[in-house]
Amino acid sequence: KSGWSVAGEPRWAVSLLLFQLGFEDVIAEPELTHSFDKVWICSHALFELSKYVIYKVLTLVLAIPLALVVGIVFATLSCLHIWVVVPFVKTCLMVLPSVQTVWKSLTDVFVVPFFQSLGRCFAMVNIRLDPDEHD
Repeated sequence: KSGWSVAGEPRWAVSLLLFQLGFEDVIAEPELTHSFDKVWICSHALFELSKYVIYKVLTLVLAIPLALVVGIVFATLSCLHIWVVVPFVKTCLMVLPSVQTVWKSLTDVFVVPFFQSLGRCFAMVNIRLDPDEHD
């Protein structure tokens, strides 16, 4: 009874993604091997009943606490984004031009002369590699 969906996904993967598992998707007897009809009917009924009851119990126990926790998390993230992240980014963007000016001045005063002197020191070094003499 398994097949392929239009999108190319196996039927069982689509069912898992949609949380709509049917009894035949979980308990799949081969074509040539079948249990008694009454066993199949009872097991099908028990499967559907247990799926229904367990889902209802879990939602009764977990839905409200999880909704509260997820609400608190999203509210906290929104508050942090509005009151911390956005002002920090805007402040950095305002300060960066000044930092860029100071950084350029420091590199022009200290770093550039050092590397220019280093370059002049090594400008007259000549390296010659002769393929005949390796040792």
